[in-house]
Amino acid sequence: MTTTIQTSPSFSSQLVNGLLSIKPLANLAKHQARKMMIQRAEKIGVFWHKEVQTLQKRDWEADLAQVKNPELVYPDYYVRSFHAYEEGNLGWEPAWEVEVAAQAVHARIWPDAGAQGDAQLRQSYHDVLKPALAEMPQDILDLGCSVGMSTLALQALYPEAKITGVDLSPYFLAVARYRAQERSTNIHWVHAAAESTGLPDASYDLVSTFLMLHELPQSATKQILSEARRLLRPNGYLAIMDMNPNSEIFSKMPPYILTLLKSTEPYLDEYFSLNIEQVLVEAGFTTPTITQNSPRHRTVIAKVR
Repeated sequence: MTTTIQTSPSFSSQLVNGLLSIKPLANLAKHQARKMMIQRAEKIGVFWHKEVQTLQKRDWEADLAQVKNPELVYPDYYVRSFHAYEEGNLGWEPAWEVEVAAQAVHARIWPDAGAQGDAQLRQSYHDVLKPALAEMPQDILDLGCSVGMSTLALQALYPEAKITGVDLSPYFLAVARYRAQERSTNIHWVHAAAESTGLPDASYDLVSTFLMLHELPQSATKQILSEARRLLRPNGYLAIMDMNPNSEIFSKMPPYILTLLKSTEPYLDEYFSLNIEQVLVEAGFTTPTITQNSPRHRTVIAKVR
């Protein structure tokens, strides 16, 4: 039996959705969410404006030309506002701000983590992932790799592996390519949809996705899990690190903060109502293990069935 898409939000979420359906209120929420993020970054010593200005000064056209697939047709769910950017992920400003935003957002996961919160989150994922794999992966795919922070972290964890990063935003991939060059790291970057990568069957030992699924409608998630199954070799692993819908932090989140969060994450209701165990089994994986790796994140690991 195939899962149906479940998207029924809680009563508080329905109230927030009602507020966000009013365009001026939605815009105000996005503006406030962005303002709070920048203020937090500056407070913890992540100099948002300075870091972004440094990237702005660079000529990015060559990097963009190297990674962009001009034939790619973007799925409808992707061509919309994300993270308080009207252009979503299809622009330079969101690409230049990913790294500082990640540091700001993850600064409060653990008490006093500050600017190291993002690095701690990635390490907490790897602390769960590495012992779960029976063998060292030789070929790794990072789906939804963004500007390469998760990809470079995987390369550091598995320095002998061949690693490929896939993302829908050519702007993100241009920054990822630049960061990899800074570290003299050879990573293959692919501009494609995670649900239709165009990569060969059974080419990877590990497919990893880091903070991607909460940005997707359930229909896309199910397609991506099927694509991951196609790309994995026998006995290969799929690893997912993302928000934990069962975390008390989200269930007890004040309506004001929930409004700010949902104003930047349009598919959060669909993600929170997703039965990840069931959709993974339907996609051809074993029943996954689910491990809490931070107060508000979980790591889901499943093996090819």
